[in-house]
Amino acid sequence: MAAELDIREKGAVRNGERIVCDARLFMQLLAFGNCADVGPVAQSLAESAFESVLYKDVNDPRGVALLTWSEDPGFFVTTLREFVLKAPWAALTPKLEYTMFGRTYALGHEPDLAAWLFEKPRETALNPEWPWAIWYPLRRAGAFSALSSEEKGPILSEHGKIGHAFGESDYAHDIRLACFGLDKNDNDFVIGLTGRDLYPLSACVEAMRKTQQTSRYIQSMGPFFVGKSVRQSPRRRREPSPPET
Repeated sequence: MAAELDIREKGAVRNGERIVCDARLFMQLLAFGNCADVGPVAQSLAESAFESVLYKDVNDPRGVALLTWSEDPGFFVTTLREFVLKAPWAALTPKLEYTMFGRTYALGHEPDLAAWLFEKPRETALNPEWPWAIWYPLRRAGAFSALSSEEKGPILSEHGKIGHAFGESDYAHDIRLACFGLDKNDNDFVIGLTGRDLYPLSACVEAMRKTQQTSRYIQSMGPFFVGKSVRQSPRRRREPSPPET
């Protein structure tokens, strides 16, 4: 008899038992062009019932992007779909090459699994002191998956230390999403970097380029969406609570 497959998110061990959760947060970035006036789209979000971030596109004077999230993936094909198919969004031009979609995931050592999966990404996206953002997908080379855990450890640690240093200095804060099988270009991850200013975000990407993971084991990165938030929704109470043991 085959062993039961356990695909729950797993955190640290607490009181001798592994913390687990059978839910995660799905997040999506949608980009649009032909938006000469952000006022109407911002007002439509103010009247909506979901949390979101509206960005102005640095590289397109008429560009905007909408970041939304939900624990229920059905939200994106029901509530959000209906929302963007109505005015004023229906008059905009979708830029599908910048669509990014992924899910939060656990690394296996988080002492507060619910905070990691649900609260930290929302806090990072909605922090009014971190309006600048760079969003991009990436795909690792197949050779990385073939490495042993012992070989991956130092590579991931080198990459992680840079991220921690930028975060501790309040230069850059990240949202990391897995998108295996969810991305039309077969990417593995979606990364969102947010911060007070744009330059430190660029410097963080530059610093990461020198690591073994990026220089040897990243097959592709981008396209990059670069923007500044023009509206971040107020945080709402999270419902429902995840099943956690």
